[in-house]
Amino acid sequence: MPATNLGLPAVRSEPSAPPAAADPVARRVDVALRGLRIAAPVHREAGAGPSDDGHVLWDGEQAAIPVNPDSPYLVSGGRLLLDTGDAGPIDVGVDVAPVRRPRFYDLATADGTAYEAIARLHGRDVLATTVVQTCIRYDEDQRCRFCAIEASLEAGSTIAVKTPAMLAEVARAARDLDGVTQMVMTTGTSHGWDRGAKHLARCVRAVKEAVPELAIQVQIEPPRHLRAIQDLFDAGAESIGIHVESMDDAVRRAWMPGKSTVTLDEYRAAWAEAVRVFGRNQVSTYLLVGLGEDPDDVPRWAEELIALGVYPFVVPFRPLRGTLATDVDHVPAPQRSILETVSRQVAALLVAAGMLGSEQKAGCAACGACGVLKTAGA
Repeated sequence: MPATNLGLPAVRSEPSAPPAAADPVARRVDVALRGLRIAAPVHREAGAGPSDDGHVLWDGEQAAIPVNPDSPYLVSGGRLLLDTGDAGPIDVGVDVAPVRRPRFYDLATADGTAYEAIARLHGRDVLATTVVQTCIRYDEDQRCRFCAIEASLEAGSTIAVKTPAMLAEVARAARDLDGVTQMVMTTGTSHGWDRGAKHLARCVRAVKEAVPELAIQVQIEPPRHLRAIQDLFDAGAESIGIHVESMDDAVRRAWMPGKSTVTLDEYRAAWAEAVRVFGRNQVSTYLLVGLGEDPDDVPRWAEELIALGVYPFVVPFRPLRGTLATDVDHVPAPQRSILETVSRQVAALLVAAGMLGSEQKAGCAACGACGVLKTAGA
């Protein structure tokens, strides 16, 4: 169905020319939305989101950028170039290099399961896995429209359940062969009171026993019993993501009908408990820009989250193959001017509060690749 059938205003793309100014935030936003012509050995497709991106080093920082053969941006000689048409490509002053394919991808377990099917490299030094690749909310009338968690399973590129022993084996190899320093573990939502946290805790414990120095972020929905949050910390996780994506209930009902049955009050209770257990700025949540929300609301939501001690990781919605938003609704990326303004505003709030992604011990905000907040100073 078309995007307008979501019951929200259509989210239009912005076809105007790339920014001429050398402002690093404006440039980073533009490339995040327009993509890049580059061969990216490390990339992700389908899965739980947030994007269908290649992983590069952007002036030395991790960045996840859509690989787009039609982008005006390309990389040559390790430099970002802007194709101006008749005038040819110009150097815009950014070093860009693809993240190399990790060596642990060449290995397999004793039963023949490829390490790459168990966990993936994200950015330069982040190991990421979805420990259970199925979700109770994946039926079409319930699933989050930006998520393709089961598409990679259907494609045969991963396995349904990763065991603690498997993850410990892969984590050890990723550290030894490729210098991985942190790990992200997420999961599809289960029917249980823990919503998947019990298996996550078993996996965390096994990885920490094998690689004690590997910092781990876990990601779950708010569990029905908040003691699951303490259990994850006791297992060895250093940070946690409890992702709401939007704090507009109309947007939540339209984009994530199943997940929206978990109320914002339940999220607030889970965030408060997570901050109590993990500490201020070790808890984060995604805020997606481009779902039809009022852009002025996003900094207001961020202000509330920051006051709780939660890092609001602002990320643009970007089309992802295998999702309803892309394959059915055909929703484009948000307007460049909106993403830039919102990112600058939220970054300023974070800096003023002394909450930086670089101070998180592990996870999406610590990596920062999928958003532009790090470029904006947060």
